[in-house]
Amino acid sequence: GPPPPPPLSRETGVRLVVATGLHQDVHYAEDVLAALRGRAAEVFVAELTEGIGTSGVRAGLIKVAGGFHGLDAHARWVMSAAAEAHHATGAPVAVHLELGTGAPDVLELLCGEFGVPPHRVILGHLNRLPDPVAHRQAAASGCYLAFDGPSRAHHATDWRMPDAVRDLVEAGHGDQVLLGGDTTTAAARSVDGGPGMPHLLRRVAPRLALAVGEEAVRRVLVDNPARAFAADWR
Repeated sequence: GPPPPPPLSRETGVRLVVATGLHQDVHYAEDVLAALRGRAAEVFVAELTEGIGTSGVRAGLIKVAGGFHGLDAHARWVMSAAAEAHHATGAPVAVHLELGTGAPDVLELLCGEFGVPPHRVILGHLNRLPDPVAHRQAAASGCYLAFDGPSRAHHATDWRMPDAVRDLVEAGHGDQVLLGGDTTTAAARSVDGGPGMPHLLRRVAPRLALAVGEEAVRRVLVDNPARAFAADWR
């Protein structure tokens, strides 16, 4: 069975899920990546089933990253390992889309070539490319679509998010929408003065409700993530 929740989760009543996986190669020293060649899937599975390092804390999802309008060799290698780890554990796979681009390439690779069920894939940062046609095409696959909270880095497109969500809800994809904050820019006040995660509930959620209604916002904030991040561990 699952380990007991960490103190912060017990105190707040909020479920916390940590990720295994790898970001784009620019974020790592070459020796770190070299040490993972041929064993990335093994490491992902171990962090999902045994724990991360010696912490005893097990990951609950696999996080990977695409590139700008495409996938390089590193991204394909990482996604191959992520798919292998998914098939071994049932854990969902979340994907960083660079500036919201590349969703078709990711879905063709993860779901088409590697056989990850679309409902186990979460595409992130879609609001950074506010293209309703691209959003509906991605949603048609059956995957989850994650929209970020505001940040200085993406202020130019943040205001388009309520309309993007409304478009998906009206197209029948309201059960696939997720809302979050990109914590590297939005939550760390010391980094860029972003409004942080509380802003999502205090300001963003009421604004979203004006576009899609309270019931749809509840689905986005409660019901959808409960399904997206659930896993029947094998």
